Amino acid sequence: MSVLKNLDINLPKSEKKTLYRFLFLYIFFTIITLSLTSSLYYTLQKELQTKQQTISLNQYANEFIIELQELYEDKIQSYPVNDTFKTSLYDENYNLIYSTLDHPKARLDQISYTNNKIIRYIKDPQGYYLNTQYVIVQIMDDEVWLKETIQTITIYGVLFFVFMLIIGYFLLNLFLKPMKDALHLLDTFIKDTTHELNTPVSTIMTNIELIDKESIEDKYLLKTINRIDIGAKTISNIYDDLTYIILNNKIVSLNEEIDLKSTIEQRVEYFETLATIKKISIQTQLKNNVKLTIDKKKISKLIDNILSNAIKYNKVNGIITITLDTNTLSIEDTGRGIKKEDIDAMFDRYARFDKSVGGFGIGLNIVKMICNEYNLTINIESTLNKGTKVLISW
Repeated sequence: MSVLKNLDINLPKSEKKTLYRFLFLYIFFTIITLSLTSSLYYTLQKELQTKQQTISLNQYANEFIIELQELYEDKIQSYPVNDTFKTSLYDENYNLIYSTLDHPKARLDQISYTNNKIIRYIKDPQGYYLNTQYVIVQIMDDEVWLKETIQTITIYGVLFFVFMLIIGYFLLNLFLKPMKDALHLLDTFIKDTTHELNTPVSTIMTNIELIDKESIEDKYLLKTINRIDIGAKTISNIYDDLTYIILNNKIVSLNEEIDLKSTIEQRVEYFETLATIKKISIQTQLKNNVKLTIDKKKISKLIDNILSNAIKYNKVNGIITITLDTNTLSIEDTGRGIKKEDIDAMFDRYARFDKSVGGFGIGLNIVKMICNEYNLTINIESTLNKGTKVLISW
């Protein structure tokens, strides 16, 4: 589950992308900081271990030189051997005199150096005992320090990473607070607006339906009533959208087998006045006997929102083509279209890309919610200044 879901906030995709980028950068720099700190700690521990080993090698080298002197003076009879330390003797021309090393070849230009797990220390005996100019003392690194260092880095690294994630969570909450407050205010406004619209919308729609337009002979009066009809239906559609958004989680679906052709024809007839005023022609190619098990109000709401957008964003004298096939429903217009980069964000709540017409930016969000509820697939194809096609499949 993502952090944004845990924060229980429904943001548009643009804001989500910004927050995801923040999270990515935050985690990336946390990992970089952790890596650099771990690398520095490892380097310091390695240098400390090398110094400690060098001290031990120097102490043994001094002891060995004393024993070497005693061997030279015949005070001892055998070459000094130690289970922990191994030695090699070289003359002033870098020729090997004697060695207990497995691989006696060595570099003589550094006082000490490390090669894999081997630590070597070079000592000048300050005397030519057995013609020796250089004494090399070697010890094997048991790498106990390395295991302890890795264990320490792992433990404190995990604790640091968890700590930074907690800090990041609270920082993200601070960044999200203004967005959450703005969305809360908008939701509150929508609830209040819906409550206030309830009675007047119902009254207007009831009285409009009671008017017998065919009996009106005055063309101006008929035109005026048609405009009132359009305005009432527009308000009614907005009211239904707002109500759906507010009550979405409380709406009980009454699923039944719906004849899609009949439903589409009803919705086209509902929007006929609105299309006529913009001189938009609605063409239908509807296959018979196409059934879908769905809540009737929800499929009507889905069609209404797509058809409403097709009218709203269409050009004067434009065309809307509605095609119903066995498993698909498409609504295509000849309107303004939309940029390709904006298509993915069209289903975001409150997202609007054309401010020349009104709206809350919730229509396609509702369409997407209904599609998700009934496992319908929705695709949008759009070309700027040519038109948009919405395809629903099941």
